[in-house]
Amino acid sequence: MTVRNLDALFRPRSVAVVGASERPDSTGAMVWARVLEGGFDGPLWPVNPKYETLGGRVVTRDVGDLPQAPSVALICTPPATWPGIVHKLGGLGTRAAIIVGEVRSDDDRLALRHALSAARPNLLRIVGPGSLGVVSPALRAHLGAPSCTVKAGGVAWVSQSNALTNAVLGWAHARGLGFSHAVALGDEADVDAGDVLDYLASDPGTRAILLELDSVRAARKFMSAARAAARNKPVLALRSGRADPADALYSAAFRRAGMVRVDALDDLLDEVETLGVGRVAAGATATLITSDRGLATLACDAFAAAGGMLAPWPAEASDALRQALPLAVGGNPLQLGDDARPEHFGTALKLLAEHRGTGTAFVVHASTHSAPVGEVAQALIANQRFAYRGLLACFFGGLDAATRDALHAQGIPVHTTPQRLARAFARLVDYRMGRELLMQTPEGLPAQIPEAIDAAQAQARAALTAGEHALTGDAAAQFLARFGLQVEAEARDDAAAPSRKPVVDITVELHDDDNFGPVFRFTAPSVDGASEPLRVYGLPPLNPVLARDIVMRSRYARLVAPEPALAALTALSQAVCYVGEIGGLALTLRVYSDRVMVVEPTLSLAAQRSRLAIMPYPRRFEETVDWHGVRVTVRPIRPEDEAAHHDFAEAMTPEDLRLRFFGSVGSFDHSQLARMTQIDYDREMALIATVPGDKGLARTLGVVRAVADPDNETAEFAVTVRSDQKGRRLGQLLMGRIIQYARARGIHWLVGEALRENAAMIALAKASGFTITRTEDPGVVGFRLALDETAEASDAASGKGS
Repeated sequence: MTVRNLDALFRPRSVAVVGASERPDSTGAMVWARVLEGGFDGPLWPVNPKYETLGGRVVTRDVGDLPQAPSVALICTPPATWPGIVHKLGGLGTRAAIIVGEVRSDDDRLALRHALSAARPNLLRIVGPGSLGVVSPALRAHLGAPSCTVKAGGVAWVSQSNALTNAVLGWAHARGLGFSHAVALGDEADVDAGDVLDYLASDPGTRAILLELDSVRAARKFMSAARAAARNKPVLALRSGRADPADALYSAAFRRAGMVRVDALDDLLDEVETLGVGRVAAGATATLITSDRGLATLACDAFAAAGGMLAPWPAEASDALRQALPLAVGGNPLQLGDDARPEHFGTALKLLAEHRGTGTAFVVHASTHSAPVGEVAQALIANQRFAYRGLLACFFGGLDAATRDALHAQGIPVHTTPQRLARAFARLVDYRMGRELLMQTPEGLPAQIPEAIDAAQAQARAALTAGEHALTGDAAAQFLARFGLQVEAEARDDAAAPSRKPVVDITVELHDDDNFGPVFRFTAPSVDGASEPLRVYGLPPLNPVLARDIVMRSRYARLVAPEPALAALTALSQAVCYVGEIGGLALTLRVYSDRVMVVEPTLSLAAQRSRLAIMPYPRRFEETVDWHGVRVTVRPIRPEDEAAHHDFAEAMTPEDLRLRFFGSVGSFDHSQLARMTQIDYDREMALIATVPGDKGLARTLGVVRAVADPDNETAEFAVTVRSDQKGRRLGQLLMGRIIQYARARGIHWLVGEALRENAAMIALAKASGFTITRTEDPGVVGFRLALDETAEASDAASGKGS
């Protein structure tokens, strides 16, 4: 169900505590006390038939007697009462509930199932059972039983562990740190990690997300949510259980989603400081500023261990610092000297600001007679604006709380050791690199010939019809050849042809994981007998960029031309994505210096398999139509369309761009174009109309998009036609296709907006059956189209269809 009604949890307007109590050590007493102590200033109702008043507030005897529907209900009663309470809450209109109590018996599990059934008709969302609660400090909403009140901050904490959540909240409280939200998921009977990630991805108060989990419930939803979140903000994940055989698969999933995996709780806690406090634009390099040579050496060692990120300085920077600070030892690290004064730190920040290549500024300092840490901290605060890529500090011996809070208020994170500072920054670099991997434009391979794909699908289905559940030998070779893979047929004579010796054999297996669906496992021996062998997972679909990320982790990569291996992995991925009957495979990729051959392939066939965790390119939406005497291909957008999409945007007039984007628009950079061309086909669709262009390259004439909400209830559309193609009904053609797509997807409503002066768009919407609606902005009109009978009936009842 994803984000439906989660705003009630994170932005509650009123709260009811069902089972509120004053009995010492009872759950109802702990939850009631924490809500009161947190200071929630909206309507707050205790519910318990045993009391007349609690804390000076009148107690409601039964949920059904509440004066109005609370946004959130905290349920602190025994499991047997849950179904009835949830039924009444849903009838009132409550949209979220947190079940604090735990499930301990079969009777409890039965009660939970009945409660979920009671919630479903009213779309009431349930957190838990066994949840410590949901905290939104900016609203002073402490909904549950956290160990302490929580300050507001910029980082969200999401965890499957109550104990760990309490420990982290207490740790942060002692250090003056806060959170945008803190969520203890409990047993995830309804709301799970994927739902919360989906909500937090677009939460403006959350700059980063820290996630602790040991398992993922719905992998496809989780991966879609995680990829969307990681495109917008850092997402760091901690998963315990390195000895778990599935751990490497989780690492692969996190990496594929653009998340940064951390190895220890300390690392995750450090990011509460770095991300929650700071405004750090992490490049790949940094400049270290200190006073003492010993500190400089210690800090350099820390940065080397974290990845060696100190920036090489341009000569002009060294010259400028020599003139301004003649006693300093220039270069990186910059050593200001034992007699450095606080203002020298400020001078260094000002001078470095003129040399962008020096990167993020790090100050590592221990108090001296000439430069007490409190005065140095004030100098950093006064000059923080000059650190264009952000400023992080490490003060040995610590700081008093007032100085620490003053640094925090100016967005300057403070770490206790150079090691922690260096590792925290390294994780920001990891996030930037992972995000670039998500945003890269893959090197496009020649598209598979549809006839070859159809033939491969037919071969697999024919084998199953004949009672065969595997392809081996010649049949496997024929199948793989359709995807450009060659099977090595003859035995090798290495003695006779030493130049033809393979460099390495890579074992490739595909298995259908219970959670993540089809996943690849690649293994290769140690290159020298001492280094670790390659053992890595990969989630299809793969393209050459993602395949490179796998291949380059092996030391064999430097011994061969990488392109054949990239092509082979991509081809195997295409086979798995296009032919749903492949339930598993086992083969060897024999890698030579200049080519890759397949050895002894076995492809297991099944009438059904799990869905892929990541949606592949949906070829079924491709079609070619006649349009004004021209053959136009309408198909989903692909990453390799970036160059054509750039040309498409450049061909638009400034006025057409203004009408499309509701304001003046300049040129689009790579990051923006990558967002347009690399989409999650599971919840977003962009159909483009293309014709052959110069040198055989496709030319884009128009694009229509639809982005569904995570609940698949409503999709928002937008359509753009190249300026020199307007008036030829291409927009109507594209609009018809996106309506067909939305209906086939099961979406109920298609909606959109346009500037009121955009007469062409308004006329197109009317011609396509949309109802024109009002918006909060008088200069903007809305469009709404009911796509099924349920939506039509709902609109008719509410008056929206008129």
